[in-house]
Amino acid sequence: MAKKVTVYSTPTCPFCIRAKQFLKDNNIQYSDVDVSSDQTKAQEMIDRSGQMGVPVIDVDGTIVVGFDKDKIREALKLPTDG
Repeated sequence: MAKKVTVYSTPTCPFCIRAKQFLKDNNIQYSDVDVSSDQTKAQEMIDRSGQMGVPVIDVDGTIVVGFDKDKIREALKLPTDG
């Protein structure tokens, strides 16, 4: 069964763009939440992660802060590079 993935991001964040491209490249479906235009979702992100910076990626309740490929792979149980 596919994991539920949510990416809390902003449209101008380069690491958010990279994180979403990484998910697309690995055929992972995700919900993209623009926290710059939705204060309720921004607060939800802060409550879940303790962070105000983006991206914050929620993989079935596992929180990955920033674009950390290794942690994203681990959360998604993807094979590692190399």
